[in-house]
Amino acid sequence: MDLAQALDVDPKSVERWITGRTPYRRHRYAVAAHLGVDEAYLWPDALTRDQVANASESEIINVYPHRWAVPSDLWRNFFDSAEREIGVLVFSGLFVAEDTGIQRVFRKKADNGGRVRILLGDPRSEVVAQRGTDEGVDDSMAAKIRNAIVLYRPLRDIDGIEFRLHETVLYNSIYVADDQLMVNTHIYGFGAYHAPVLHLRRVAGGGMVSTYLESFEQVWDTARPMD
Repeated sequence: MDLAQALDVDPKSVERWITGRTPYRRHRYAVAAHLGVDEAYLWPDALTRDQVANASESEIINVYPHRWAVPSDLWRNFFDSAEREIGVLVFSGLFVAEDTGIQRVFRKKADNGGRVRILLGDPRSEVVAQRGTDEGVDDSMAAKIRNAIVLYRPLRDIDGIEFRLHETVLYNSIYVADDQLMVNTHIYGFGAYHAPVLHLRRVAGGGMVSTYLESFEQVWDTARPMD
């Protein structure tokens, strides 16, 4: 078996893992790293609560009190660090759409075989109208999304870049670059630019990054392709 060869273990050991036996900790780490998933995803009962909590805490790279406090260069470097996957889950995320440098990064990553997925709020949806009301900007929220759609027009026909519109109540905006995330929390009565941002990196055994990535995938699956 390929996995047994990669880990230099007896194939019978791999068979026992598949049928339900939990491997030793060093093997759990090795299998998770080889498959590119979290150890806790494969064996959720293998780690104690303290181990999961400590690993999750280690996933935090930085916390910014406001999105505007995140250095502009960091956003470009963040997306540029990705090799496989870039994701954007927002209502408008207009600051990203307006940044031609970031758009060039998206194009470059797609040209190099990466996958770029951008989720925008449906400007005609009730959730977007409600978010505009919550922030005190009313119809401006839908207008910002339409502006973002126009700004993304040069990327719309590029292979590897996909756009969808969602009607999800967002509790966070999520930005993905492989195993790193930027999570912009949403706070009632404030624009996202004024809310905190968590900079996270996946750590084996941690649960924060996996939870946010699962949320991203759920929104993607329910969203509709942009016409």
